[in-house]
Amino acid sequence: MSQIADVQDADKLSPEQLFLEKLRHSAAHVMAQALRRRWPETQLAIGPTIENGFYYDVLVPATLTAEDLPLLEEEMRRIAKEDFPFVREIWEKDRALEFFADAPFKKEIIEGITDEPVSIYKQGEFTDLCGGPHLDRTGQLQHFKLTSIAGAYWRGDERNPMLTRLYGTAFPTKEELATYLERLEQAKLRDHRKLGKELRLFSFHPESPAMPFFHPRGAIVVNQLQGLMRELYREEGYDEVITPQIFDTSLWKTSGHYQNYRENMFMLEVDDREFGAKPMNCPAHCLMFSESHWSYRDLPVRFADFGRLHRYERSGVTQGLTRVRALTQDDAHIFCTPEQIQGEIEGVLRLIRSVYGTLGLGSPRVTLSTRPEKSMGDAALWESAEASLQAVLEGSGLPWQVDAGGGAFYGPKIDFFFEDAIGRSWQLSTIQLDFNLPLAFDLSYSTSADEKARPVIIHRAVLGTFERFLGVYIEHCAGNFPPWLSPVQARVLPIVDDLADFARGVVTTLRAAGLRAEADLRNEKLNRKIRDAQMEKIPWQLVVGKREAADGKVSVRLRHGGDQGAMTIEAFVAAAGASIRSRALTESLA
Repeated sequence: MSQIADVQDADKLSPEQLFLEKLRHSAAHVMAQALRRRWPETQLAIGPTIENGFYYDVLVPATLTAEDLPLLEEEMRRIAKEDFPFVREIWEKDRALEFFADAPFKKEIIEGITDEPVSIYKQGEFTDLCGGPHLDRTGQLQHFKLTSIAGAYWRGDERNPMLTRLYGTAFPTKEELATYLERLEQAKLRDHRKLGKELRLFSFHPESPAMPFFHPRGAIVVNQLQGLMRELYREEGYDEVITPQIFDTSLWKTSGHYQNYRENMFMLEVDDREFGAKPMNCPAHCLMFSESHWSYRDLPVRFADFGRLHRYERSGVTQGLTRVRALTQDDAHIFCTPEQIQGEIEGVLRLIRSVYGTLGLGSPRVTLSTRPEKSMGDAALWESAEASLQAVLEGSGLPWQVDAGGGAFYGPKIDFFFEDAIGRSWQLSTIQLDFNLPLAFDLSYSTSADEKARPVIIHRAVLGTFERFLGVYIEHCAGNFPPWLSPVQARVLPIVDDLADFARGVVTTLRAAGLRAEADLRNEKLNRKIRDAQMEKIPWQLVVGKREAADGKVSVRLRHGGDQGAMTIEAFVAAAGASIRSRALTESLA
């Protein structure tokens, strides 16, 4: 039974996972029942489970706010106490259409069901269209919380009505619920959109929707991350290239993007020709590779590109830095022989481990994503590519699992998921193996027998997009960047105005040594200056009074470690410089 609100792949879940899915699916129905009790004219759309919870999209004849959620929770508890059984019935399609005749969203779903009976669930006076499964009774729902309200277009299409989406969660135990709610509170405090504004890192403007403006401090962070990647590129033998942003659509037709990705591209017309802004760098790199005659001795060729990309994301799914329309990747494409695949992917794995070790994000969870329904190329090539990636993973020592159908349209991929400081998983790095683009662009190299052969392309991104990575990393460290990444590494805090010139001199010395430093010369009390520096999450705060000025010293305070005592300016520069060069994760100077 495949209806929109079904628990997906229930047969593949462990007993514990299946119970949790049933619990949350049932909670969505109880919430909908509570809504209908309070607002009988409410029109219900869909109410699926999601990671860590559930939601229901509804059209309510009232404006719901967060203040309404406790009232709905109270009604849900009443329904739980009434302990209704969840009863499944199978109806013919005509009967379902008649019952839901005044429910336009349910009716649309039923009309889309072909050659199947319709699954119905009832609890008490409430009846809903649903494939299930559910708990046995509403009384099993004990530990739940409604968490937020948002807007959502019906079926995710802005041409459709705007609905109200109510989010909630449910857990088997009180303790698990409390732990999750604490994580939600932490997430609110760490929200990168909030911190990005407070720390003056980036902003958005309606004149360029979903395209971030990086302010000077944000640009420093992005440039430092690019600097880390460039340093590793030199070690790993990558050549950086720069490519255009706009191409005639003939390129996108050759690459397959026009046929498979056009709805996500920005298109424009120039001189009676259709052009598209590039959503990816790979076709441009194929053009560059095709310009030269390559021997097997020249391979692998590794093109790295920090070029700007543009992807049309629907307004309903864009979110801060984690889903944008203008983006920059630490993107690279490796053109290699089939025999070089394993060694090259092992090199990318080494690069990923190095970068995330430096950034303190630990070991990843890994998936192998196979051929999707919408794809290009011969099935045999896909099987060969998937087998190559599987062989590398089996020899890597990393735990991994298969994501069936999750590959890119041109080839299978390995994705890396990293867990942040509050336990959330984020997909960041990716390695994609591509036998199809070399064929589409007729790419070749000369073998040792002086015959033509096709190279293989390995698409890879380590950080992914800088925008998405930065959004994730801000939330991971709550804006407390390691000193080497911090936009301002040291702030000099003179106690009295008479020491302004000395403070300026300290800043000059620090900047000459390569530190990003500034002085707070405001006519404010020291405690206020310290508090503001801590709020701005500056790693090193250097207090100077008359004694420090006379001795040529600064009194060092750490962002989290408190007062470290007086140091000569030279000693601080040496210690801070060593921390930055080693890319230490904390501001400790020990």
